[in-house]
Amino acid sequence: MLQLQGGHQGRLYPERHVGTLNPKLLSTELSDELHAAGNIMRSYHQPLLTPETMLLAFIRRPGSAAHRLLARMAEERGFELEALESTVETMARMRVGRDVKFAFRDPDGKRVPLSNELVKVLDEALSITQAYDEVKTSTDHVLAAMAQRGITTSGVLQRHGLTSAAVTEALASHTGARRGTTVDYVALAKEGNLPAVYERAELLQELTSLLSLARDRHVILVGPAGVGKRSLVHSLAFQMAEGNGPADLKSLVQVSEPVLLDEPVKALRAGLNRARGGVLFLPHIHRFFGGRLDAELYDASGPLQKALLEEAVTIVGSTDQPAYDKLMRKSTAVGEHTHRLKVPPTTLKETVAILRLHRRSLERDYQVKIDESALEKAPSLAQRYLSSTPLPGAAMHLIHRTAATLRAARPEQDESLDLEDVTLTLSQMTGVPVSKLGADERTRYARMVEHLHKRIIGQEEAVMAVSRAVKTARVGLKDPRRPIGSFLFLGPTGVGKTELAKALADFLFGDEEAAIEIDMSEYQQEHSVNRLIGAPPGYVGYEGGGQLTDAVRERPYSVVLFDEAEKAHPRVADILLQVMEEGRLTDGQGQTTLFSESVIILTSNLGSELLTDPIISEEQRTLLMEMVKHRFRPEFLNRLDDIILFHPLSGEQLGLILKLMLKKEVKLAAESGLELEVTEGAQEWLLAQNEHPEWGARPLRRILRRYLREPLADVLLQSSPKRGTRVRAEAGARELEFELGGHLPKM
Repeated sequence: MLQLQGGHQGRLYPERHVGTLNPKLLSTELSDELHAAGNIMRSYHQPLLTPETMLLAFIRRPGSAAHRLLARMAEERGFELEALESTVETMARMRVGRDVKFAFRDPDGKRVPLSNELVKVLDEALSITQAYDEVKTSTDHVLAAMAQRGITTSGVLQRHGLTSAAVTEALASHTGARRGTTVDYVALAKEGNLPAVYERAELLQELTSLLSLARDRHVILVGPAGVGKRSLVHSLAFQMAEGNGPADLKSLVQVSEPVLLDEPVKALRAGLNRARGGVLFLPHIHRFFGGRLDAELYDASGPLQKALLEEAVTIVGSTDQPAYDKLMRKSTAVGEHTHRLKVPPTTLKETVAILRLHRRSLERDYQVKIDESALEKAPSLAQRYLSSTPLPGAAMHLIHRTAATLRAARPEQDESLDLEDVTLTLSQMTGVPVSKLGADERTRYARMVEHLHKRIIGQEEAVMAVSRAVKTARVGLKDPRRPIGSFLFLGPTGVGKTELAKALADFLFGDEEAAIEIDMSEYQQEHSVNRLIGAPPGYVGYEGGGQLTDAVRERPYSVVLFDEAEKAHPRVADILLQVMEEGRLTDGQGQTTLFSESVIILTSNLGSELLTDPIISEEQRTLLMEMVKHRFRPEFLNRLDDIILFHPLSGEQLGLILKLMLKKEVKLAAESGLELEVTEGAQEWLLAQNEHPEWGARPLRRILRRYLREPLADVLLQSSPKRGTRVRAEAGARELEFELGGHLPKM
């Protein structure tokens, strides 16, 4: 009989079936997840089922207790399940494990071999099950075992804030929910079993006043995830436990989330019965509204709406503004019998106090010592750079991520988490250079002009203006609310306006694709402007958000390029006016996007017919500015940091640009195993094919494709050269001629 680690001999399998997992010990849910994990294992052509593959099944399959626990902790600790999935998938594909001749037999009768690590996990999960006096092992027990030190999945879970202590604490809540359909927070507070929360006195007083009304005292708490709606309800429970709440309300009940999802009607009725004469708290209350197509808990919507019309139970629900507008606003029961209480983000001072309140539990979870400097500065950093999540949630996420990163980097050492750790983690999360300038970075910024000129030929005025703005912002000498810089680039096509924006993105982020490019020719109609910031409630496309606001919220430190700005509808200028002046924009869903870490660049071909010479005269400049003033309003132009004229490119500059483009062609050829050389004569021949030098560098791309890349492809197809072959391009009479290894192939 197999002896398992920990001395639990024979617990996972019946004696007469040595080597096969005992199905009587597993919940139906866990059996289903093992079956799904077995299918993933086979799709990856792996011989054994490992903890990594099991964890991947938990992440990918909504509905299990493990998935719900992961989703809840992802929201609390500020990580994306998609990011965790990507990492775990890579691990699942690579991990093999050791065969201990032990298997699970799935419902189809197929044998799923288990690795030694997964056997250890299941054995530990059984111990956890017994510790909670439960009969069958479920998926959340297995997840708790996966977080134990020494298990191969513990490292990746810890890096995302899922420490063993944190998962165990969350499991206790899940287990309690399975044992009962409801929980009374007032009773827990009286027993000393409700975790402490920061009390927002004014907001709590407003909530208490609404709950003290004689009639129609149901309340809907409205605010984005992370503002503390649940904490406000817990504060109310503490107040009621002390006898300071609404006089006639004695309990504050919440329905078990697993039970609510499994049997919504039964669970809601149980909650209403237990909360009679008190408060029933329903998180995400919008799930009961929206009709059969949109209501997630449609079957229970009838009993809830009936409860809103009555006085036996006082309902307190929570939701966010978009969900309220979409699913609840049109409900008569909601409109006539409830009060909306908006829950705003906490202030910086309040957020610091909240972090101090949670300091002890954070230090216990991550086994780190948190310095006061980190707690004092994290809220302002999170508010500025993690603007997609409000306070206090953003600050809590930042501290969780920092602690997880620190613990994962040095798992065996006692660590102190300080401000430097916070700024380093924030830089890793956002790409923003938040930390103090080190010697290497000071040198890089000092040579910014030189760096940009590696890609931009000429255009000294433009490169200098952009560099000054970025360097000034980087050392903190700018209005913290406004964008880093706002520029209007004027000039004919192909002179480097868009290229400079991409070069700036490459300098700041190491990737030119980090530039957010918006083609203003697509925004010529008034109604199309809504696509930038999102349609208001009730209009088509409301749920989709705004192309501009969503992009900048995801990447607040960005280069935002508005191409061909003169073609946009005048309302676009109104939107940009707010961006350039206040550094913020509110989208159709009421969410604010900050542009204080963005560079705003508008490009325009306006007046390009005046810019025909490499040297711009004062008369040309004056005429051009008159055209600009005629097209854009004075208040818009006054918000720009600079209006920059791009000069037409000379023949010499076009030659230098061609050399830059040829470097990319050489790199492409090298990736195919070829050494490409384009002689000076060939380069002169290519330049001579440019029939429109007034169009700048744009024709050069077409010339290279037509006369270099496509003919070279034909040659390579005919010759099938070996890797390492040298290809030399020479100028011919009518075309380029290619020499491979000293032989001139026939065309």
